[in-house]
Amino acid sequence: MIAKQFAHVRHWVFDLDNTLYHPGARLFDQIEVRMTAFVMDALGVDKAEADHLRKHYWHTYGTTLAGLMREHNVDPAPYLTHVHEISLEHLEQDAPLAAAIRALPGRKIVYTNGSAPYGERVIAARGLNGVFDAVYGVEHADFHPKPERRAFEAVFETDGINTKTAAMFEDDTRNLAAPHEMGMQCVHVAPEAAKPAPHIHHHTDDLAVFLQALLL
Repeated sequence: MIAKQFAHVRHWVFDLDNTLYHPGARLFDQIEVRMTAFVMDALGVDKAEADHLRKHYWHTYGTTLAGLMREHNVDPAPYLTHVHEISLEHLEQDAPLAAAIRALPGRKIVYTNGSAPYGERVIAARGLNGVFDAVYGVEHADFHPKPERRAFEAVFETDGINTKTAAMFEDDTRNLAAPHEMGMQCVHVAPEAAKPAPHIHHHTDDLAVFLQALLL
């Protein structure tokens, strides 16, 4: 029974984008447009080059911001404000998910590669206010992004998480490698399962249903 594999868990860590809402909401379509515009302005390049760099930095460094900071010394604060000024009007509240997370034993947090204020906005739009004990963004990891282990270590130390009694829920399989190494239960949340890998313990295409099964 899957619930037995989580019986020891008292720290629940949730990614934000495409994890606490279905990727069909396509928030990243809006974010990517604003990322490209920022890169064009900051580096003085055309749209094609900005799109290329955005994708290249994401693959190389984990986030576009990390690449901009390391290769161009870009100030992260204006970038994070700009790229997250998107519409959330089409996000729907999710009472079953809120109830399932609220019922989990122990401490529940959100940890996103976006900013914490953006995380708070998404949480509110999904009707998840009051469900989480804390929300952490890339700023809480000194702007080091997931999947870097030092980013997880910084956030987990700040929150006092014991990784041996913790679980991580993520849509990006890269971001489950470090939590796996740290002894966490790792759950891939996505419409389709990824290829089998040692750092992916479970997969679900419905987070609320998965969490409800842990409470049985």
